[in-house]
Amino acid sequence: MAATLTVLSSMATRQILTTLVAGFNTTGRTATVLSVGGVDAAKRLRSGETFDVVVLASDALLSLADDGFVVRNSVREFARSPTAVAVPAAAPHPRRCDETALRTLVAGAMRIGLSTGPSGKSMERLLNSWGINHSSGRIVQAPPGVPVAQLLARGEADVGFQQLSELLGEPGVEIVGTLPETLLPLTVFSCGIGQGAVDLAAAQDLLAWLVSSDATLLKRQGGMEPGMALQPID
Repeated sequence: MAATLTVLSSMATRQILTTLVAGFNTTGRTATVLSVGGVDAAKRLRSGETFDVVVLASDALLSLADDGFVVRNSVREFARSPTAVAVPAAAPHPRRCDETALRTLVAGAMRIGLSTGPSGKSMERLLNSWGINHSSGRIVQAPPGVPVAQLLARGEADVGFQQLSELLGEPGVEIVGTLPETLLPLTVFSCGIGQGAVDLAAAQDLLAWLVSSDATLLKRQGGMEPGMALQPID
């Protein structure tokens, strides 16, 4: 009996991967998705846990590959993700997401929800450039694996920023829109085969499916664009 493959990912790609893996499972092979906070995912790999395929923000995945936890020449771009801004459901908000509107929205918020993932780090830098940092007491960081949408729905943040894929369909929030790339570049997620994959051939097939053109529509429905690189990332 063929072994079940395990895909380790951060939370941003969880829904898309779950849908894609369901399609892969119709081929007669079986895979499951384990999604945790990106920081925790890297820690688990570095502690010696093995996974067949890993999907993380590109910088994190390449660092793991450089250190021998992911097969370096297997790494491919998986998807590109915009950061979105959301507010609690029914809260007043602008109808556009240009810099002026976002500055006004942030200026009126007592608590600004951010993630611990790549979008959170990028937003921290942007907010710092606007004169807002952790010392202001206004930034509320969601614990790893906890969506910013929960902070908004529980009234613990007045405005929140996170990957669009993690805000779509979340109850109790309203998505204002995505940030212009001139303010915040898209976050790139990559995928690769984990060292010690239980079935290398099956892992290669799964990786090929994740970056195939057939997966494009599902990625877009989940709030991401397909990755740009078709060749291994150097």
